[in-house]
Parts: sequence; C-alpha cells; structure tokens
Amino acid sequence: MAISILLVSSSDSLPVFWLWITGGLAFVLLVFNIFRLLRRGKQLGRELKAIELVKHNNVEYEFVLKAMKIAIWRYDSKTRAFVYENDFREGADSYVPENGEKYFDTLAYISPADKDRVSAAFSDICEGRTDVYHQEYQVLNKKTDTSYWEESYATVVERDDNGKPTQIVGTSMRVDDRKDMEASLIQARNKAEESDRLKTAFLANMGHEIRTPLNAIVGFADLLPVVQSEEDRAQLITEIQNNNRKLLQIIDGLVSMSKIEAGAKNLLMARIDLNQILQQMVDTYRPTTNVTLKAECPMDHLEVRSDRDRLLEIIDNLVQNAVKFTTEGAITLGYEVEGNQVRVLVSDTGKGIAEKDQQRIWERFVKVDEFIPGTGLGLSVVKSQVENLGGQVGVDSALGAGSVFWFTLPLE
Repeated sequence: MAISILLVSSSDSLPVFWLWITGGLAFVLLVFNIFRLLRRGKQLGRELKAIELVKHNNVEYEFVLKAMKIAIWRYDSKTRAFVYENDFREGADSYVPENGEKYFDTLAYISPADKDRVSAAFSDICEGRTDVYHQEYQVLNKKTDTSYWEESYATVVERDDNGKPTQIVGTSMRVDDRKDMEASLIQARNKAEESDRLKTAFLANMGHEIRTPLNAIVGFADLLPVVQSEEDRAQLITEIQNNNRKLLQIIDGLVSMSKIEAGAKNLLMARIDLNQILQQMVDTYRPTTNVTLKAECPMDHLEVRSDRDRLLEIIDNLVQNAVKFTTEGAITLGYEVEGNQVRVLVSDTGKGIAEKDQQRIWERFVKVDEFIPGTGLGLSVVKSQVENLGGQVGVDSALGAGSVFWFTLPLE
C-alpha cells in the first residue's frame, strides 16, 4: 500500500518538472529575442542616421559645387571614356562631352597651343606615372565658334591588381575672369615698366634739351658787347629771341604736363569763334618759319563751345609740331563740320610718320626722331587736353608724304 502511494506521487511530479524546464527555456529565449531586437533596433537607428547624413552631405556637396562653379567627371582607363556627373560651370558655351565620349575626341577641342602639354600630363596619370593631374588650357567650342580658359584637377580613385589606374575622378572649372585679370595685370606691369624706362630716358636728355637754347642765349648775349656791326648785333638779338622762344616752349610743355599729372581739369567753357583762333595762330607763327602758313576755313563764321586757353594750347602744340618737322612746302590750318562735331585739321608737307609710330607719338616722353630738337611732350599734352574737352585725336600720315593731325570737338 505504501509502495503504490510513492509511485503515484512520483508520476505526478514529473510533468511539473518538465513544465518548469520548458518555461525557463522559453523565458531565456524571450529575453534573448528581446535583447537581439534591441540591438537590431539600435543598428537600424544608426543606419538611418548614416543615410540621413549621406543625404545631407550630398546636398551640401552640390551646394559647394554650385558655389565653386565646378564640373565633376570620371574617366575609365579601360574604355578610355568620360562620364560627367555634375556640371555647374557658368557659360552656355561650356563644352561637355557626351557620356562615353572617348578621350581622343575630347582632346580635339583643346587649343593646339595646349594640346601636347595637356595630353602628356593626362597620359602620365593614366599610366600611373603620377598620382595627380593639374592643367590650365584653352577650350575651343566648335559649336559656338568661341573659346574659353579652363582649369582641371584629377586623381586616381581605383587601381587594378598590378597597381595601374582604372578609375580617375576630376574637376573642371572655367577661369576666364582670372585669365583676364592676369592679362590686365601683366599689361599694367609692362606699361609701368615702359613708363619708368621712358621717364628715365626723358630725364637723361632733359638737361641737353634745356641746355641747348640756354647755351645759345648765354653765348650770343656775351658777344653783344663786343660786336660793332649793327647788322651782326641784330642777327644775334634775333637768335637770342628764337632760342628764348624754344626754351619757353620746353618749359610750357613741362608745366602743361605737370598740370595734367596733378589732375587740373577745371574748364572755363565759352562760345569761341574757331576762324578767329586759327587765324590768330597763323599770324603768331608765320614770322617764325620759312614755309607757307595759312588758314583755310570753309565757313565765314563757326562758333564752338570750349575752353579758350585749352583750345589755344592744343592748336599751338600741333602747329609747333608741324613747324618742327616741315622745312619746305606749306602748313595749313582748317576744319570740317561732321554732324554735331567739328574736326580741326593741321596738315603739313613735312617728312611724315611711319605707320608703326603713329600710335606711339601720343605717348608721353616718346621721341620718334632723336635728331629733331624738342622733348616730345606736345602731342601727349594735346591728347590729354582734347580728351578733357570731350574729343578725340588722330593722325593720317606716311613717310615722305606729310601729315594731317586732327582732333574733334563737340559743337554744343
């Protein structure tokens, strides 16, 4: 009886034991799954943040490209083809190769002056001889028949098992503004250097230019007390007066140049009879030259609105220049009315000016003929004064055929 009761108790406890074992395992599995799901949730959270960061970086990346006006491209060394990913360059005439376009096709658009250099540099990075590429070159856009400057950088991003580049990524940007600025700076530097050189040459011969009439004045003045003949004395006095006039012309040129350098541009505008001004200049210079000096005015009366002193100075310098280079023939003053402006002419039958020198003569400190006395300031003064009055200057000339100097003035 006791034995049967023990057997019944053992058989009843066995399912309870397995129930506890099963429950414990289920609980462990539940905790493990919860822990695994929590880890997976955290991982998903990190991945979502990474995706958002990539999206954010891509947006910022595009903003940077747009701000820098850059094009991004890739080059496959195996297929020798380009692919442009983004192009934010300015200018509708920028050349963009078709995706898959071959390297030698794109090379045809590079200026012949730059083609060999660019091709050699790009071959170096493609063959693995260098890791980076940087070149500036001119692009010829055959579709629009224009050209522009471009600067490109590139580097290797993928290599094969042998270390040879397979993928190259690069950027290109237009640098027209920078090239224009560089050209302007170079031109300004060259002009400054040339100006310094001319000023040095001017100062070197300035003493000679002033000393020549001074020596004549002093020498002839010393002879006056010992000369007995009235005819000789009169000739000496005439020579002294002529050299006085030459010295005054040199000093006047220096004064005018100094005023222009200092920016003295105050103008006293008034109505002026141009016929009277031209005739006054003829009467002033006729006694100083052996050539015929005349004024040919096509109208009986012509008034212009200008600064009288400036106008007299302009014509005076042009007539001085004509007298200096004309030893025979005639010097003629005149004008032509062209619409709302008048063109004043000073023509001569002198030696003329070579075409290569016709622009240089308007520059300061330039002397085309070193054997003719004078500092060469008159024409530069003329140009500055005419421009201050709102006109333009020019010359029509040829060697041995005389010259016609002209300048324009507005009638009103």
